[in-house]
Amino acid sequence: MPICRYSATAVRSMGAAATIVFTTAFAETDSYTNQEKPIIVTATRTSQTADSSLASVTVVSRADIERQQARSIQDLFRGLPGVSIANKGGPGKNTSVFLRGTNADHLLVMIDNIKVGSATSGTTAFQNIPIEQIERIEIVRGPRSSLYGSEAIGGVIHIFTRKGEGRTGLTPNFSFGGGSYGSINGSAGLSGRNKQGWFNLTASGQGSNGFNACNGKPSPGGAGCFTNEPDRDGYRNIAGSARAGYRFKNGLEIDANFMHSAGRTQFDGSSFSPNRSIITQQVLGGIVRYSLTDLWRASVIAGRSKQNSDNFQGRDFFSQFNTRRDNVTLLNDLTFGKNHLTTLGFDYQNDHVESTADYAITSRNNWAVFGQHQARFAKHDMQFSLRHDENQQFGGRVTGGAGWGYPISDNTRITANFGSAYKAPTFNELYFPGFGNPNLRPEESRSYELGIKGKKDWGAWSLNVYETHIDNLIATAFDDATERFFPDNVDKARIRGLEAVVNTRIKGWWINGNLTFLDPENRSSGANRGNVLARRAEQTFRLDTNRTFFDKITIGAMFLAEGERFDNLSNTRKLDSYTRLDLRSEYRINKNWRLQGRIENLFDKHYETASFFNQPGRNFFVTLRYQPSS
Repeated sequence: MPICRYSATAVRSMGAAATIVFTTAFAETDSYTNQEKPIIVTATRTSQTADSSLASVTVVSRADIERQQARSIQDLFRGLPGVSIANKGGPGKNTSVFLRGTNADHLLVMIDNIKVGSATSGTTAFQNIPIEQIERIEIVRGPRSSLYGSEAIGGVIHIFTRKGEGRTGLTPNFSFGGGSYGSINGSAGLSGRNKQGWFNLTASGQGSNGFNACNGKPSPGGAGCFTNEPDRDGYRNIAGSARAGYRFKNGLEIDANFMHSAGRTQFDGSSFSPNRSIITQQVLGGIVRYSLTDLWRASVIAGRSKQNSDNFQGRDFFSQFNTRRDNVTLLNDLTFGKNHLTTLGFDYQNDHVESTADYAITSRNNWAVFGQHQARFAKHDMQFSLRHDENQQFGGRVTGGAGWGYPISDNTRITANFGSAYKAPTFNELYFPGFGNPNLRPEESRSYELGIKGKKDWGAWSLNVYETHIDNLIATAFDDATERFFPDNVDKARIRGLEAVVNTRIKGWWINGNLTFLDPENRSSGANRGNVLARRAEQTFRLDTNRTFFDKITIGAMFLAEGERFDNLSNTRKLDSYTRLDLRSEYRINKNWRLQGRIENLFDKHYETASFFNQPGRNFFVTLRYQPSS
C-alpha cells in the first residue's frame, strides 16, 4: 500500500524542493565538525546524548529559538519532522499540535518534568506558553506510555524553562521588539551561578492588535466560528519564570522551578459562545537527586500544574474551566557495569476540575509502577520498558516498549522500535453536561518503527518509517432515541509515515532540511472509512538556511511547503496546499548587542490550517537583544 495519498501538484513542487536539498547535501561541502551533541532526558527518563537515543528525537535549543527569531511555539514547531499545526486565527488563538498524525490529545506535554494540560479538553494551550521563557524543547516521536502513562500515543513534548547556563557570576539579558499588526514583545532576565548553585529569573510580555481571526458563516448552515465579525482580534500575555538549583558537597542536588503565564485573547464568537478568554497556566515543581551508592541514584520529582480558562461574551462572564494536575514520581537508576542501566519508578497523578459546568465527577487518581532496562551486548543497543497503571475510573492498564540499535558502519546506525500506548478519556468526554458519556473506554495503540541515521564530514542525516494502529478512538456519535450527540469508542485509525532529515554545511551556509510524508487513514466502519484524518497535512517540506558574513551580519531563510488536508472526517471540506517563505537577518552590534529583523510570509500567501480561520499575511518584526557572551 502507498505510504500516503497526495496530489500530483503538491508532490511535484515538494519533490523538486526535496531534490535540491538532498542533492546539495551530498555536493562539495566545507568541513562539518561543529555538530552539537545535546543531552536529552525525555526519551528514557535518563540522561543520554541525542545521537545515542533509539527514539526519534528533535531538540530545539535557546540558540535555535533566537536564530530563527521565533515569536511563539506555533512559529517554532511549524514544519518540524512529524509535526502538524492547526491554528485558529493567529497569535494567542487555539493551537492544536498533531504528532505523527495522532490526535491533538494523544500528545503528552511536560514543563520542567511536570505534566501539564487541561483535564477537561485533554490538550495544552501551546499558544499561551511564552517563547522567551524557554531554554530548550525535546520532541520525542513515538509512543512513550510505558514510561509516562496516558496520553503519550504520538509522543512527548518536554519544555524546559530558562536555567541560567553560562559563565560564573550574574548575567542579565534583555530583548525588545515590535512590528506588524501593532505587535510588541519584550523580556528581561537575570541569571547567576557559582560552582555549586545557580538561578534564573525571567519576565516577558507580548501584545498584538491582531487581525480578523475568522471568516465564519452564521446559522443556518453555520461553519467555522458560526459568525461573521470582521474586526481585529488581539492578544496580550504577561509571564514570568524562576528556576534555581544547588549541589551540596555530599552530592545531593535540588532543582526547583516556577512558571506563570496569563494570556488575554479575543476571537470571533456566536451569540451562544464566548468571544474573549483569559487563560492562565502555572507550573510549580522540584527535583531532588541523590546517589545512595556508586551504583544507585534516586530522584524524587513533585509538582502541580494548572490550566485555567475564564470566558466572556463581550464584557459579560460566560463560563469557567479550571483544571489542576498533581504529580509525584520516584525514580531509581541502578547501574550494573558500564553496559547495563535499570530504572525502576513509581508515579502518582491526581486530576481535578472546577467549573461552572456541572461535572458528575470532578477528580480522579492514577497510580503506576514501571521499569526500564537499557543494555549493550557487543554492538547491540537495547531498551525494554513495561508499565502498569491503576486508574481510579478505568482500572488496570499495561503498556510496553522495546527498542534496538546496531551500527552497520562507523558512522551509520539502524534502529527498530515497538511501543503500545493508551489515553484515558477526558472529563469533557466523560461528564460534560448534555454531551459526556461515562461508559467510554481508554483509547489504545500499538506502533512500529524502523530508522537509519548517519553522520559524515559533510553533516548528518536520518530516515524513519513507522506505522501506528489506534483502537477505541473516541468520536462523536448521534443517538436517535435521545436526539443528541455524544462521544463513543467507535473509530479506528491506521497511520503510516516517513520522516527524512538532512543537516549540512555548504560554503559557509548551514542547511537543515526535512521531509515528512503522512498517511493518516480512518479505519472505522461506516461512510468515513478510508478517509484522511482531519487537519493533518499529508506532505510537509521545510528548508532552513543560515550564514554569517564578516562575523557581524547573519542572514537566513525558512521555506515551508505543506500539502492539502481536510478539515472534517467526511473529507468534504478541503484545505489547499500552500508554500511560505520567511526571511531574517541579524546585525551583531558588538559582542553583547544584536539587532534582528524578520519578514514572515514574504509573498503574502493566503492559507488556512483550520477551515475559515485566517493566518497572518506578509508581516515584519524587529528585535533588539542584549545577551553577554560567555
